[in-house]
This record gives sequence, C-alpha cells and structure tokens, in this order.
Amino acid sequence: MVSVQQWTGREARALRAALRMSTRGFAEHLGVALRTVAKWESLGAGTQPRPDTQAILDTALARADAAAQARFEALLHPERKSARPADYETWSEDIERAVVCVSRQDFSFASTLLNRWLGRHDPGGLDDKGLYLYGRSLVLLGDLQRDQGMVLGPLSARHSYLAARELFNELDIPRRVAQIELSLAVVCEMSGQLDASARHYLALAADERLSRRDRARARLWVGTALSKGGDNEYATSVMRDATREFEELGEPEDWSVAHQKLALAHRGAGDLAQALHYIDIARTTGTVDSPMQRVRLDTAYGHVLLSDGATRNDGLSVLDQAATVAHRYGLSHQLRSIEGIRKGQRG
Repeated sequence: MVSVQQWTGREARALRAALRMSTRGFAEHLGVALRTVAKWESLGAGTQPRPDTQAILDTALARADAAAQARFEALLHPERKSARPADYETWSEDIERAVVCVSRQDFSFASTLLNRWLGRHDPGGLDDKGLYLYGRSLVLLGDLQRDQGMVLGPLSARHSYLAARELFNELDIPRRVAQIELSLAVVCEMSGQLDASARHYLALAADERLSRRDRARARLWVGTALSKGGDNEYATSVMRDATREFEELGEPEDWSVAHQKLALAHRGAGDLAQALHYIDIARTTGTVDSPMQRVRLDTAYGHVLLSDGATRNDGLSVLDQAATVAHRYGLSHQLRSIEGIRKGQRG
C-alpha cells in the first residue's frame, strides 16, 4: 500500500483529489476545519499539518479503496501522467470540433474525437484542468447519446451525465453541475418519467446557479412534460411565460422553439386553430440549420396536420420526410416519436 513519510499540503491535496471530494467534503471527512484544508491547497508543499493531523491523514489514506490509492499515487508523480499541458490545447480543440459535430448530428466523428481522450486518460491521474476537459467531454458524449436516443443503461446519456456531474462537483463548479442536472431532467422526460421530469424542471427554473436563459428553458420544458402528460391547459400557461422570457432576453431561436411546443400543447387540448397558428410562427421564424431541428419541427408540424381529417394526408407526408431524415442521421428517439404518432392515428 502506498504510504507517506511526511504529509505536506501537496500530499493532502492529492489525497482530496484521489478521494474525489470537494474541499468542504474533505474537511468534513477528516474532521478538520475548512480553513485548514484551504491552507493546504494554497500553500502546498510549503506547509506541514500538525502531528495529530498527520495521523488523521494516514488513517484516511489507509481506509481509501484501491482505486483511490492508485489515483493518489499517480497524482504525486506528475511526470507519469499521460496528459501534458500541450495535450490540453489539442484536447480543447477537439472538444470544440465535437460541439460542431454534435450540433450537425455527425455522431460518428464526434464520438471519435471524444473517445480518443476519454479512453486515453484515467480521471484520477489528471489535474484540475484535465478533469475539466474530461468532464466537458463526458457532457458532450452524453449529448451525443441523448440525441441518438441512448438515454438509459451503461452506455447511455444518463451514465455519462452522472459521471460528469461527479467531476464538476469535485471541481466545485456549480454552474456546470446545474446544467448537467438540467440535461438529466431531459433524459428523465425522454424515458417517460413525466411527473418526475416536470418536478426537476420546476426546481431548476428557480435555480440561481443557472443563467436566466437556462432557467427559461427549464420553465418551457416544465410545460413540455405537463403537455405530454395531458395537462395541456397549465402547460400552455407555463410555456407562454417562458416565451415572454425568451423575447425579453432576445433569444429568437428559443422563442421559435417555444412556439413549436405551444402548438403541440394546443393540439393536445383540441384547439387546432391555435395549434396551426403557433406552428406557422415556428416554421417561419426558426433557423433550421441542423437535421435534428428539421426533424423536430417537421414532426410537430406533421402531428398538428394529422389532427384534422382535411390535412391528414399532408401530415403523413411531412412525417415521412421527418422519418427519412431521422433514419439517415441515426436519430432513433425521434424515429420512435414519429412511429408513436403514426400508431396513435391508426388506433
């Protein structure tokens, strides 16, 4: 088992990182003051804990599991790390390229860009910069998996988001943590847990860790979950509030998407005139620059058209076009939604 002859702030910090704890969590784990841990973090090798605290650190290391001890040893030997500062620049560039690929539904290339780094590194052997890049890569992998409809299971968006949330909690970046929690609520909704997802969205809509735009999105998605659950009247009220927020913020794309969601809520309530009004606004104001956006908009439009016998054939044609694009880009969740709409019409 790895051991420490003389603890300094450097070794103490490495133990905290190896245990994947925040500074506050580490202080509570050891039973010492938060300011003590903060001193170790700031002074590093320039400070030595008192003899009684040395013994506490010895005990904490001895009780750590094998994986944590391996991470601790790796952190004490930076020359053995597989990631170097020069790697981080390339890694950052690959993340930005992956962002573009995911937005365009080029999932294969995005996966290659992300997994070349995720497969190369053990988070336990990375410094804070490396952990940040690892966490961002996991979030993007989760986005990719979510868009492909892989929402639950070991190779799923939920699994990737949870791992990323753990890292950003460790790095003490609350904004990133809250954004991941918003993504987890989306996964919850996609898996059919409508009541739970609505509760999550509602809590996040008032969460100050999020930007005003993200809080408005959470409010919009409260309405989406409610509408899917059949509570269309309350859903439209919540969605209109979010729509006004996007207008005040000057977010035209979110404003357009909100009208798409409003159209579906009015369709669910049986108000086809309003549904057509809102979907026309969405179709004429939205910027459709990705296959995912096109499929979502066409699916909503087709769903509205199918609700009127006079436009049923047009609706089927629009859904066929959406299904063709979804199949081409591997958007399996959207394909399931389209098939569900078709089955509802046949039923």
